[in-house]
Amino acid sequence: MNNQAKQMYALNLDRCVKLIETIGKKRTVLLQGDIGNGKSSTIHTLASMLPTHTPCYFDCTTKDLGDITIPNIAKLDDGTGYVTYLTNEELGAHHNKPIILMIDEFGKANTAVKNALLRLMLERKIGSYSLHPDSIVYATTNKGSEGVGDLLQAHQCNRICIVQVLKSDAQTIIEHGINNDWDTSVLGWTKDNPNVLQPFEEVKDPEENPWIYHPRAQRTAFVTPRSLEASSDILKERDHLDDITLTAALIGTIGERAATDLMSFVKLADQLPSLQSIKDDPKNAKVPDSASAICMVVYRTLANLERSWINAWMDYLPRLDTEAQGLFAQGVVNPKYSRGAIVMQNKKFTEWARLNNYMLSADKK
Repeated sequence: MNNQAKQMYALNLDRCVKLIETIGKKRTVLLQGDIGNGKSSTIHTLASMLPTHTPCYFDCTTKDLGDITIPNIAKLDDGTGYVTYLTNEELGAHHNKPIILMIDEFGKANTAVKNALLRLMLERKIGSYSLHPDSIVYATTNKGSEGVGDLLQAHQCNRICIVQVLKSDAQTIIEHGINNDWDTSVLGWTKDNPNVLQPFEEVKDPEENPWIYHPRAQRTAFVTPRSLEASSDILKERDHLDDITLTAALIGTIGERAATDLMSFVKLADQLPSLQSIKDDPKNAKVPDSASAICMVVYRTLANLERSWINAWMDYLPRLDTEAQGLFAQGVVNPKYSRGAIVMQNKKFTEWARLNNYMLSADKK
């Protein structure tokens, strides 16, 4: 598949999950995509969708052939004349009920491990074990073009369904971060710098984008959705760390350039009004001076908004510029926004929406 076709038919993580849920009982889907883009995290999404299934995680990078099946010593001298084998519990065959088996980093496994797993991936059997017929099996791997050791041979590929995973863009990550309590500074910085998630295939010279992973550059720390989430975890503890320690931790997580840029952005947090001031006195609470800081206020609100103070926020919102109000509205009507229902049931929001309907209709185009 050429690069243009790969991009055209690359699936976002939601579509990948739907595909696995739909055909995963009979066919093994292999998700092939960028470093740190959330491929492995799909098992948590599938587990929440299928509560009757037991999630099983099998990490190929830590396994050798002897880690998959071994002779059953208790049966060696039973006089049957043959050897039976036990299989690794991480493969889930012993559960005797539906499982979701994720074979992680399949492309990095040694050849013996790959071949040993092929029958399981094709026929749902390994040794004398058969998976429950409702079990789902899928796998993950990185792009071969990333140069991190992922390699599949033709006969292995022919047994599975390989799909390209679309690299998440800034807006997708911001939506995810809002619903998963990410630090506001990370969300605001990502919005202001969407190229920190640019696909490396679009960058001929690695120096043109110093924030991302690039196979032609020797970078051990760089920006991915995974490292952005790690940065959020670090920044949430910044009250307990001095700036030098905080910056050092970020450098080791997202790289020097990204860390120093993000730290500059963190300083904007000093301009933000506290949530309590908005709740207590929305008509007099501080309004930040910079557009970036205002954006952070909106994202922080979306991530923390509760029914008890929606009215106060709706009194504060008109004091922000039109772009910020539109940003809030777009967040609320996003179908993935976990608090959308309670906001849209609020009378002050519905009245604001009636008066500013153009902001909502523009988002639907």
